[in-house]
Amino acid sequence: MTQALNQTALLTGGSTGIGAVYADRLAHRGYDLILVARDQARMEALAERLRGETGRTIEVVRADLTDRADLARVAGRFASDPTITLLVNNAGLSMTGDAISVDPVEIERLVALNITAPTVLAGAAGKAFVARGEGAIINLASVLALVAEMFDGVYSGSKAYLLNLSQSLAAQYGAKGLYVQAVLPGATRTEIWERSGKDVNAFPPEWVMDVDDLVDAALVGFDRREPVTIP
Repeated sequence: MTQALNQTALLTGGSTGIGAVYADRLAHRGYDLILVARDQARMEALAERLRGETGRTIEVVRADLTDRADLARVAGRFASDPTITLLVNNAGLSMTGDAISVDPVEIERLVALNITAPTVLAGAAGKAFVARGEGAIINLASVLALVAEMFDGVYSGSKAYLLNLSQSLAAQYGAKGLYVQAVLPGATRTEIWERSGKDVNAFPPEWVMDVDDLVDAALVGFDRREPVTIP
């Protein structure tokens, strides 16, 4: 297990689900944290618990990453804070339908959060990390990136984009100290299902992972410096 004293991880979607478990695991590994999400109350509750358990410094940043000003504010942290050595691009959303059936505004929001935001943050983080000679980016994609025919192509396409971005950055900048991991989870018990109007219990139980198991498996891949991890 990698210990990271005097290092900071910035996590998006850091209030619930996968992001909250990553926050827990990284704080217990010795990382200070910057939690970024829209739900201030949930982040504050998580931060208070982790401060008590680990003694780490936990900062809460309320931001809507589909808003250009908020996104720019978060991206600016990488240039201004040399202690940040890890970005976890976790924030994302699904839709209630597909490209034909949903309102175009919903598609635009998904693209903004699932593609534009992680790209901008990865660019800002990568630039800072390469300049310092070290740093890591974890991009939460999905196994749906590999099976476009399942579910709606907008969501799976956004995750395929993250996989491509991860592999491209790794190939171009790995020799300069940048490690990039794409994590491709399968069906996982998080709130994204309820928010998108889908029922995770419709899957056979053996198809569904608990979020703790997912993050623990993903971090094994992180420690092994895998470019792509399918928990």
